[in-house]
Amino acid sequence: MRYPSMTAIRALDAIARLGSVSAAARELSLTRSAISHQVSSLEQSLGFALTERIGRGIGLTYQGERYAREVHKVLSTLQEAALGLDEQQVSGRLCVSCNPGFATYWLCHHIGAFLRQFPQVQLQVISPRAPDDTSNGNADLFIAYGIGDWPDQWVEQIVPLRFFPVCSPRLINAHGGLKSPQELGGFPLLHMTDHTDWRVWLATAGASNIDAATGIVFSDAHCAQSACIAAQGMAIGDNLLSGDALARGLLVRPFEISIDSHRGYYLVADPLRAERPAVRAFSNWVKHQLQASLPGLNKRSEPLLDHPR
Repeated sequence: MRYPSMTAIRALDAIARLGSVSAAARELSLTRSAISHQVSSLEQSLGFALTERIGRGIGLTYQGERYAREVHKVLSTLQEAALGLDEQQVSGRLCVSCNPGFATYWLCHHIGAFLRQFPQVQLQVISPRAPDDTSNGNADLFIAYGIGDWPDQWVEQIVPLRFFPVCSPRLINAHGGLKSPQELGGFPLLHMTDHTDWRVWLATAGASNIDAATGIVFSDAHCAQSACIAAQGMAIGDNLLSGDALARGLLVRPFEISIDSHRGYYLVADPLRAERPAVRAFSNWVKHQLQASLPGLNKRSEPLLDHPR
C-alpha cells in the first residue's frame, strides 16, 4: 500500500479547517492550483472523491468530511508527540507582544498551561502600541491583528473573526425586549475606533433606518466590551473576544446575523527568531489551545468586512 503524501494530507486538513482552497493556500504558502493538485492526487490514491463544487467554490463530500476528521486527529497526535519530545529542550527567554484584546479575553485565561508544559521558559508578555504593530525589537513573537500584510516576516493566521451584536441581558430587559434590528434605534450603540462595524452589520441586517454614527466610540475592544457588559449600550462583538462573556451569560446575542472580517489574529515573527525552539513551542501551543478551546473557530465563509479592530 502506498501512503498518501504529507503535503496532500495537510492540504485537505487546511481546506476542512479554513473552509476554502484560497485560505488553505495562504496557510501552507502554496498556490491554489498546487492545493487543488494535491487534493486530486489524494483522491486518486484513495479511490473516492473528497471535494465537490458548490456554487463558485468547493466543499467536502460526506466521505471527504469523515476522512478529513480522521486526518486532523492524526496530525494533532503527531504535533503533540513532537511537542512532548521537544519539551525538555525548550528553555530561555521568550518575549511575546500580544494585542490587548486577545490577551485579555483569551491568552490570560490559558497562559498558565504553557508554563506547566514548558517550565524552563522565562516568559514575558507585553502590549504593542497598535493592534498591528510588530516593530518592537525586544519581542520574539507577535500576536497581531490585521490582514496578514507584514512583509519579510514569518506570518501565520490563527484566528479569523465573525462580528455580531452583543449586549447585556439587563439592557434588553430594561428596554422591554428587542424583536428586530429595526428596533436598535432605541439602544445606545458602542463602537470600536469608528462606526464601520455597526454600519456594515446594519446594512447586512437590512436596518438602514438606524443611524450608525450615534453612540460612543472607544479606542480599543476591551473598553467597548466592558461598557457593553455594564449595560451601557449595544456593541459589535466577535467569536473570540466575546466568547467567554457569552458563555457566562454576561452578554447575549440578540440576533443570529453575523458578518465575516478580512482581518484576524496572526502569529508574526522575524524568520530567524521563528526557528527558535521557544518561539516554535509557543506558536504550536497557541494554535493547539485555540482549536481545543474554540472548536470550529477557523472555519469561515466569504469575507465581507475589512476594518481594523
